[in-house]
Amino acid sequence: MTAASSWSTERRGAAARALARVLLAGALAGGALALEARPAQADLRLCNMTNSRVGIAIGHRDDDGWLTEGWWNLDPRACETLLEGALASRFYYVYAIDYDRGGEWGGRTVMCTREREFTIRGVEDCLARGFDRNGFFEVDTGQQRSWTIQLTDPDRPGAALR
Repeated sequence: MTAASSWSTERRGAAARALARVLLAGALAGGALALEARPAQADLRLCNMTNSRVGIAIGHRDDDGWLTEGWWNLDPRACETLLEGALASRFYYVYAIDYDRGGEWGGRTVMCTREREFTIRGVEDCLARGFDRNGFFEVDTGQQRSWTIQLTDPDRPGAALR
């Protein structure tokens, strides 16, 4: 190898390393911009931490009053987004049915439901309006922008929601 070819090889290697540093810096900056440009996730999610399939209904207030919706069907150990976007209320209400073993997760707040998919406006006179009445448990999100509820087996110590 001659001095000229050695110098040329060294120079090409240095140029390649410099180009690689510029490309890496650009990729890192582009990745940071992509992360900043992505909107923050803010949803109401429910995770079924049981070994059963469950049906989920939720109730909440919106600008037009009380609203109940259902059914989300969740497989064992699965999560589902129930409401997308930043939470508009502090309190949400959940009623769930265990399809495999029977039983339910409920509470004291009575709201309207029905057997098949539904969106029901209002919580009064459920039976007179042709709906079922079920007790929902309250979830206090503490005015967070997003929240995940974990539905667990009722016989598990410390079970409920988080």
